[in-house]
Amino acid sequence: MYLALLRSLNRVHPRAWDFIQLSRMDKPIGIYLLLWPTLWALWIAGQGSPSASNVVVFVVGVILMRAAGCVINDFADRKVDGHVRRTEQRPLVSGKVRGREAMVFFAVLLSLSFALVLCTNAATVWLSVGGLVLAASYPFMKRYTYYPQVVLGAAFSWGMPMAFTAETGHVPAAAWGLYLANLLWTVGYDTYYAMTDREDDLRIGVKSTAILFGDSDRLIIGILQGLAIVCLLLTGDRFGLGGWFHAGLVVAVGCFVWEAWHTRKRERMACFEAFLHNHWAGLAIFVGIVLDYALR
Repeated sequence: MYLALLRSLNRVHPRAWDFIQLSRMDKPIGIYLLLWPTLWALWIAGQGSPSASNVVVFVVGVILMRAAGCVINDFADRKVDGHVRRTEQRPLVSGKVRGREAMVFFAVLLSLSFALVLCTNAATVWLSVGGLVLAASYPFMKRYTYYPQVVLGAAFSWGMPMAFTAETGHVPAAAWGLYLANLLWTVGYDTYYAMTDREDDLRIGVKSTAILFGDSDRLIIGILQGLAIVCLLLTGDRFGLGGWFHAGLVVAVGCFVWEAWHTRKRERMACFEAFLHNHWAGLAIFVGIVLDYALR
């Protein structure tokens, strides 16, 4: 139904689907992976009852910023995506969207996102500048460092301190534990994603943690996921979260165990499916947080 709704936009403009694909709105997994941690922070900052306006601002903001990140990523990779099996048909590669059009679209998405942030407070507006810098710089990191996934983790986590400033006006020290947990988790699941393209990336000279970790990739992903859970446990304790939150973490650990087993042969599709599966871990933690506050 979601895809049918998006495809119906072609009736409004015949090129709408090209821009939907460019912004990856037809593949919402990235929205989920960015949304759940942002909602973790928003629910904790609001002690289980965040303001409705902030929920709307952050949900819509996540959708817009993820779309903007995809556009700038494809613009940065427009000369290499054609050499990768998974990305060789993307709109900028195929010529369906021109580079200048992509940058205009990127600017529009950023403007809409900034307009949303203006509905919060000054502290959140200032913090949003850091999120913009991280989102815009990430796509270029894979040319210079084997740690682009770390930059992505920092960008994907930036909505968490913003959620605290929007709800409370400041970022408590314990909130950075949530930020670190999400950064570690993101590096882990995006390494699964990078494992999908490792052979192509090696051939064209693109860097990633999947290449850096080599045969230790699955072990290091497991360590990163374990450290993320430890950070969440410690942070949850600081915020007084209890049994339901811990139950959500148990479900997340189960998701991580399944992913490790599923990728035991390092098959391309298995690694991609493990990446997709992280959505359920993030959702489980969010549900645990919601229930912990709701059922006290």
